[in-house]
Amino acid sequence: MNYKYAIVLGIVVFSSFQAPAKAASLLGTANNFGVLGGSTVTNTGSSVIMQSLGVNAGSSATGFSPGIVNGTIFTSDAVAAQAQLDNASAYNYLAALSPTKELTGVDLGGLTLTPGVYSFSSSAQLTGKLTLDNLGDPNALFVFQIASTLTTASDSSVVTTNGEASNVFFQIGSSATLGTGTQFMGNILALTSITLTTGVNIECGRALAQNGAVTMDTNKVSSTCDPKPQETAVVPEPDSSLGVLGSGLVGLLFAFNKRFRKGW
Repeated sequence: MNYKYAIVLGIVVFSSFQAPAKAASLLGTANNFGVLGGSTVTNTGSSVIMQSLGVNAGSSATGFSPGIVNGTIFTSDAVAAQAQLDNASAYNYLAALSPTKELTGVDLGGLTLTPGVYSFSSSAQLTGKLTLDNLGDPNALFVFQIASTLTTASDSSVVTTNGEASNVFFQIGSSATLGTGTQFMGNILALTSITLTTGVNIECGRALAQNGAVTMDTNKVSSTCDPKPQETAVVPEPDSSLGVLGSGLVGLLFAFNKRFRKGW
């Protein structure tokens, strides 16, 4: 009896780790890039890009080294071209979503938001800390539709609570400028350009510019979603598979009860 249930339990535990990844499916091949520029990507200082770097239709990527790219640099080739096509498709998809709430004129700093689509008919500003509450759902989706520009003040941050934030997207109709020391989380999809000033770090996200430049200065860009940047949650969730595992265990207990009454 124990052997049979051990096999079933093993299957449940394995399947609980197979959560879908919205970011990967939405971004297509652009998912493989930490930084993607349209005209050029320029860097000053010891920046680190944990994935690949791409430029298309431009062909210039300068400042690497001293900057480090842990993936591959693709400039004006078929790989970068396809990544930009996928980037544009993701951008258009995000722009077409129906908004959950209008936030025009509201500073994102100091807000705690739950999953949804948030719209700005003009520019958006982040001063201080924006908290994203996943409500315990590892696949929670946050979309910020910004018609013109996104600007963050120095030392601003985006953090999560109750789960990782692998599906956060900022769809920006013009350009994004992240202020000195900003600790950002999420994917930036800008129609024109993206500027990362000194000491800006992007975790669990990417900097993807369609037509203009990505400008970097001693930054780190990583798509890895690490629970460490999260705010303290009321109920700890050490693993995103906990909910699925729990439902599986409930099923096992039900099956065990039936077997126990009938005998093996």
